[in-house]
Amino acid sequence: MRALSLCILPLLATLAMGLCPAPADVKDADGNKLCARLYADDSPYYDECCAGDFLDVKSGDDVPYVPLKWNNHISSLAVGTRCELTVWSKKPKEGNTKKFTAGAQPRLVEVKRGLLGDWDNVISSYYCKCN
Repeated sequence: MRALSLCILPLLATLAMGLCPAPADVKDADGNKLCARLYADDSPYYDECCAGDFLDVKSGDDVPYVPLKWNNHISSLAVGTRCELTVWSKKPKEGNTKKFTAGAQPRLVEVKRGLLGDWDNVISSYYCKCN
């Protein structure tokens, strides 16, 4: 029974994150480590999150003005191992701010921003660093 539990736990963790990569798997197409990957799509279903178009973020990327296509269009994200992504709700690096550490955030609609808001489709600036 214990062996079965050890096999099921990674599967359950994967299902909870949906399509979002694990921190160690946040890499570009060539296999190079990324600081983060930002996604345009999420879903009410976790297994369909971290999908659609994505924007790769390298360590040291300091972007006070997110490209127009991405401004206020980020719905899920994944941050690499030993990395930290800081985001702002307004440009250039103004408004509400939030730090995300290693891990996946499949639905930014579930991350509170202030008293009544959330982080879905409001990211306008970011800075990412890895140790």
